[in-house]
Amino acid sequence: MSVLIVTSVGDIVVDLHTDRCPLTTKNFLKLCKIKYYNGCLFHNMEKDFLAQTGDPTGTGTGGNSIYKFLYGEQARFFEHEIRPELKHSKKGTVSMVSAGENLNASQFFFTLRDDIDYLDEKHTVFGMVEEKESFETLEKINEAFVDDKGRPLKNIRIKHTYVLDDPFDDPPQLTELIPDSSPDGRPHDEIVEERLEDDWVPLDEQMKPEELEELIHSKEAHTNAVVLESIGDIPDAEIKPPDNVLFVCKLNPVTEDEDLFTIFSRFGTVTSAEIIRDYKTGDSLCYAFIEFEKKEDCERAYFKMDNTLIDDRRIHVDFSQSVSKLWGQYRHGKKNQKDKGGCFKCGATDHYAKDCNGEKDGKKYVLKDENTQRGGYNNHKYDMVFDEDRLDREQKKQRVHAESTRKDRDHRDSDKGHHGSRNNEEERDNQSRYNERERDHRSRYHGEERGHKSRYHGEERDHKSRDRGEDENRRRKEIEGREYKSRERDECGDRRREEKDYRKGSGERDRYKHHEEHRHNRDSDERSHRERAGRDHRR
Repeated sequence: MSVLIVTSVGDIVVDLHTDRCPLTTKNFLKLCKIKYYNGCLFHNMEKDFLAQTGDPTGTGTGGNSIYKFLYGEQARFFEHEIRPELKHSKKGTVSMVSAGENLNASQFFFTLRDDIDYLDEKHTVFGMVEEKESFETLEKINEAFVDDKGRPLKNIRIKHTYVLDDPFDDPPQLTELIPDSSPDGRPHDEIVEERLEDDWVPLDEQMKPEELEELIHSKEAHTNAVVLESIGDIPDAEIKPPDNVLFVCKLNPVTEDEDLFTIFSRFGTVTSAEIIRDYKTGDSLCYAFIEFEKKEDCERAYFKMDNTLIDDRRIHVDFSQSVSKLWGQYRHGKKNQKDKGGCFKCGATDHYAKDCNGEKDGKKYVLKDENTQRGGYNNHKYDMVFDEDRLDREQKKQRVHAESTRKDRDHRDSDKGHHGSRNNEEERDNQSRYNERERDHRSRYHGEERGHKSRYHGEERDHKSRDRGEDENRRRKEIEGREYKSRERDECGDRRREEKDYRKGSGERDRYKHHEEHRHNRDSDERSHRERAGRDHRR
């Protein structure tokens, strides 16, 4: 009489003691037939001790026997069938988990080592694992990583159960309980937190090393982009640099914008070519940005111009990774507008440099305050976009400020000329009245201050005397409290260990009662001791 239990880490074949434990083995066989154990977690595991399962809730507090389904709620639990000859002497022993004396339901456990005499005559032994392959599965379960509560960090579940031999007849009501197909996945009653499922496979086992490294780099880049978006450095984490802009570095300081425009125009229409310069001196920083009208022209320039010689310097060309221009447009509310470029000679946006007539009456390059850099006037720096609005706004501010300053100065001069004498007389009268009020206030203040100081010193002496008495009482209470808490912690530790043993089905009622009586007597002695100490203290 045996049952095959298919778990997520292997198969286990259990041979049942149907002749010695008929009530328990019948319960186990019929629960397997109705697929009650499908999806149940191994919710409590202790290395080299036991592995517990059979609770659809996954908490260790649930589970019902087959007799509840057949005869009602009053038959949820059934009695022990403890036999002296059946002991927990071998690894792979299968026993029922009990919530107390004669309180067996659906939970059971496998022993993971030999000679666990502690469990003898407390749990019903109803089966044994015999096959070598089954012991290999138990060893995998024993080696699983668990948390501080004994639950595996990666779920281990019972996938299916197959009854290989059943000597008991099926009750008539059992047919209605057998499902049409074997259920898969989590049980409906499971309420524990979700963890890694048994079919989870690490990425390093699914992908090649180079693919995994590329995935990690892409995730790191996205994380950095999200951080930059949160602190306001870029408008969007998904933003990408333009694909029609080249970055040119290692330039000769004498190279001018017109030179780069002329050289790169052979590959297509260049909408802007700007060398980035020092914000104080205007000297070249030896790098520039070249923007093309078409992406294809930009790619041709990239392949042809890298490592070429310009003004006796071999330049390096790469695709731009800067989003400063896009960020500037976003900050100015131009996110959805397309930059039409312009002439880098005169700054106008209605024509390109090749069509410029040399008259510098167009819009100029200006300093922007959106992307700042250390130093400089008002912490500004150069940007590669046209911003005529800011220039007009600054000029308007200067005009308004100058006009306001001039009006205020004229108004003060006019008041000083027409009302100077009368103002002097009123000022002297006000000063005399102010001095008189100040003297009265000082005399009242000094008198009140002396009264406050005398009262304060008297109250301070009273407070200090009371504080000393209160400090002594508080220190005495703290010492008594620490002693009481230490005793309470020791008692709580003993109580938790006893309760844990009891929940695991120890069933040692007599010993538990003896300890309870001992604890009660000790608490009574402790209370009487504290009461006598209190009375002595009061006397």
